[in-house]
Amino acid sequence: MSTNTIISKSPLLKGSGLPSFGEISAESVVPAFNQLLAELDQELTTLEANVKPTWNGLVEPLEKLTEGLNWSWGIVSHLMGVKNSSELREAYESVQPHVVQFSNKLGQSQPIYNAFKALRASDAWAKLEESQQRIVEAAIRDAELSGVGLQGEAKERFNAIQMELAELSTKFSNHVLDATKAFSMTLTNPEEIEGLPPSLVSLAAQAAQAAGEENATPENGPWRITLDSPSYGPFMQHSTRRDLREKLYRAFITRASYGELDNNPLIERILELRQELAKLLGFETYAELSLASKMAPNVQAVESLLEEMRRASYDAAIKELEELKAFAGSKGAPEANDLQHWDISFWAERQREEKFAFTAEELRPYFPLPQVLDGLFGLVQRLFGITITPNDGQAPVWHEDVRYFQIANETGQPIAYFYLDPYSRPEEKRGGAWMDVCINRGKVTENGVTTTRLPVAYLVCNQTPPIGDQPSLMTFNEVETLFHEFGHGLHHMLTKVEYAAAAGINNVEWDAVELPSQFMENWCYDRPTLFGMAKHYQTGEPLPEHYYQKLLAAKNYMSGSGTLRQIHFSSLDIELHHRYRADGGETPKDVRSRLAETTTVLPPLPEDSFLCAFGHIFSGGYAAGYYSYKWAEVLSADAFAAFEEAGLDNEQAIKATGKRYRDTVLALGGSKHPMDVFKSFRGREPSTEALLKHNGLVAAA
Repeated sequence: MSTNTIISKSPLLKGSGLPSFGEISAESVVPAFNQLLAELDQELTTLEANVKPTWNGLVEPLEKLTEGLNWSWGIVSHLMGVKNSSELREAYESVQPHVVQFSNKLGQSQPIYNAFKALRASDAWAKLEESQQRIVEAAIRDAELSGVGLQGEAKERFNAIQMELAELSTKFSNHVLDATKAFSMTLTNPEEIEGLPPSLVSLAAQAAQAAGEENATPENGPWRITLDSPSYGPFMQHSTRRDLREKLYRAFITRASYGELDNNPLIERILELRQELAKLLGFETYAELSLASKMAPNVQAVESLLEEMRRASYDAAIKELEELKAFAGSKGAPEANDLQHWDISFWAERQREEKFAFTAEELRPYFPLPQVLDGLFGLVQRLFGITITPNDGQAPVWHEDVRYFQIANETGQPIAYFYLDPYSRPEEKRGGAWMDVCINRGKVTENGVTTTRLPVAYLVCNQTPPIGDQPSLMTFNEVETLFHEFGHGLHHMLTKVEYAAAAGINNVEWDAVELPSQFMENWCYDRPTLFGMAKHYQTGEPLPEHYYQKLLAAKNYMSGSGTLRQIHFSSLDIELHHRYRADGGETPKDVRSRLAETTTVLPPLPEDSFLCAFGHIFSGGYAAGYYSYKWAEVLSADAFAAFEEAGLDNEQAIKATGKRYRDTVLALGGSKHPMDVFKSFRGREPSTEALLKHNGLVAAA
């Protein structure tokens, strides 16, 4: 068999439909992309030569071309997140520059840009639907932000910067992954695990086993604690050993900040390159460039929202710290007057347990994953009239734990599908939770027949896996995370837009994209929703009422500190991308210390290198956009308030409001400006009042 035949059969080159995960190997990535990029390059050349400034002569062929690339590259990027290996990394890193190069070429195509501008200026423009016009407008803007207007040296420099930034971002995130993996603390002595919940003790024994301690058991150890969030978080909350908490905390805050994995030089280089990039495109700062494609009109609007939220939360956060010190003092803690960073989680958890008399761990048995899914699926049926059913075995998966589901509309017609990959696998899967696009909704014409291609989503979480014969028992926080990601999924899957480029989350301004996800979190506190899913996994008894009352009371526990923390990250991100200059006499770390004076109540330790692990802004898409979480939270709280105003126990009103929400926020996707989408649902512009009220900060404001 010639090599060509092998390559042409590559499952990475199918270009449409569900990926054949079982057949994709790291070795196949490079040859597949060599072939794909050569073919796409040829198609681009042909398109440029024959492009016509019409929808059919420009947008459709271009979409086919980008979809081809997005389909194949999307699979490799997805596997980097859920099935990372040194072989895959190597393949990814050798292909990535060529993908960036091709994307630049596409984004900077003069004939295509000119055709888009000609289409906008033509008589046909008025006949296009609003969603088509938004797609064209976005294409023109994106081409301009991709350097289409640059010539000669400026263009070469722009492309070189894009290439270097892509490499730096991959390197940054690999450093964080490797540094997280590199540290572990093996405990051999029963008093070293004092206070730890059984779920963490089992997880730690399992981790020790995986690391070669074959005889490790939850009863006798050894126990391996890592910086991975299911291990780190609970340890900081529950370990009674202050010395070990300090050791773990110091390891956590210095991740990727020294030695071979040091991200400090990468940060300085990334900021310097982004600033240069902005200048090349005619912006004063990278923050201005970033906001050019967002809902927030300018840096000033972002900063005034952050300042409004900072004022509302700062005094509350100070008060919360004072209360925490007093509480620790009442328990005779010698450190009470001088609480350190590694004490906060621990004492906050003790105070929460006492104030609300329950632990996060106590609730786990009431939230087994299968039941939580039933509750979630029941809720979306109630709100949006859709039915979700398991479809396992109908799609190839990348790991045996991955599930596959179908969504049907009121008439039982399938309208979307999704994968769910729920459990943490630190050796190959990155931390956190996310939703990603597998397939976009859109019209497809083949042999003269036009059909609608149904959307498919990836939903990825990192919760505690089943242990022995016990299902995955979730903390309430993990339940909220699942609802959050599912909200992104609904945005992608319930779109009614027929053009892929504006369907679902596509073409939605970045700072509005968190609206549907944060909106879903509110329902975790809704009585029928919660009681519909919270039942003890062994006895089937419902969650006792007193727990529900405590969850409600605990919802805003330390919310001043939580809000202030997000303001700290957001302000830091804007400051670094708007005012920081490499020659300004401050390092990025200095900038953080300066901002910490007004955005933290416990200043960071001198060695705190949080920025070195701030993947959101250095290796994710949140550069000069971290504020989006708060911006969108204002929108989502206000959207949920519409259901509260309708009456959460008024079934008819909830259904009507749910339908309106589905027909606007979820259906319209990126086909209209998010402000117009919001107004079509709410009848007015958003207000911060609902968010401050939900967070219990109204009095403070």
